Amino acid sequence: MKKKNQALSCGFLNEDGENGMKEGFFKYLLKRCLLGLMTLFIILFASYVLMRLAPGDPTKSSMLGEGAGAQMASDKNTLARNNSLREKLHLDKPVPVGFFLWLERVVHGDFGESAAVDKGRPVTGLILERLPVTVSLNLLAILVTYLLAIPLGIFSAVRPDTKLDNVITFFLFFLYSLPVLWVALMLQAMLCKGGYLPLFPLKGIFLEITRGMTTWQIIGNTLWHYVLPVFCLSYAGFAGLARFTRSGMLEVIHQDYIKTARAKGVSEWGVVMKHALRNALIIMITLFAGILPSLVAGSILVEYVFNIPGMGSLSMLALSSRDIPLLMALFAFGGALTLAGILLSDLLYVLADPRIDFESRV
Repeated sequence: MKKKNQALSCGFLNEDGENGMKEGFFKYLLKRCLLGLMTLFIILFASYVLMRLAPGDPTKSSMLGEGAGAQMASDKNTLARNNSLREKLHLDKPVPVGFFLWLERVVHGDFGESAAVDKGRPVTGLILERLPVTVSLNLLAILVTYLLAIPLGIFSAVRPDTKLDNVITFFLFFLYSLPVLWVALMLQAMLCKGGYLPLFPLKGIFLEITRGMTTWQIIGNTLWHYVLPVFCLSYAGFAGLARFTRSGMLEVIHQDYIKTARAKGVSEWGVVMKHALRNALIIMITLFAGILPSLVAGSILVEYVFNIPGMGSLSMLALSSRDIPLLMALFAFGGALTLAGILLSDLLYVLADPRIDFESRV
């Protein structure tokens, strides 16, 4: 009977502990979401202020996109259209008032209409049309980065200061130092049509004509279009992650518990993968928070060079035409993605390290 009561009490303790963990998780999640919303508000307000303070008139830039050209000055309706567009974009009001009027529409799910890139079309539709392309590029880049960087970092860490390790280190530093725009242009000049070795298509990611091709041929050709853009997006992250993986493994691999595991007869593979790698995951998780937004930023140049109809090329068009509603929606998307990456990395900390709990972080 005594043992049964002890078992029940242990069960109640476990249940209480589980409930406490869930409560701590929800408190932590609520706190981080509130902080994230405050941070996103500051990012959007600062972005709006900078766009409003930039020299020039965004309404004139958007009207130039209609082909008004030199006839703008002689067009009698130009001033009226200009004032109408300024009122629509709230440019005739003070900066804080204009921002809160825009924010009010966003709260109701309306990001407004494009003022220049595709005039009159809802901004949400423009983003959703190009989002799948950028998401597929970035997911492939993340997959390639982690699948290649982590094994290479582990391989380099278990053979420190050898000739092979020095060669790998030099190669990674060299790769990390290369600017994305230069690499994309060099690859395009050397490996695309019209170059020295025309193996890859010059631009785009989809075939214009697919008649007579099987499904597998279309998939294979589409993936072939992805090779160079994905390489340009992933090589810098691959080099950085491999270096950080090596550093994290070297810090862990000389700890006492690693020596104890070896003394118990655990195989070297088990020591590295089960004991060392799990404790080195914290560094990799930290880097994950920055990989997502950096890939989106890098895709602006890559999509522009390879003429890919994604979020990056849409950002370039919005910047060049000063399309304020579209730019604000893109800033909101980029800021939310950055904050989501940071939150996800914090949640993964607890899974990687049992010593970290949510209650201590609330």
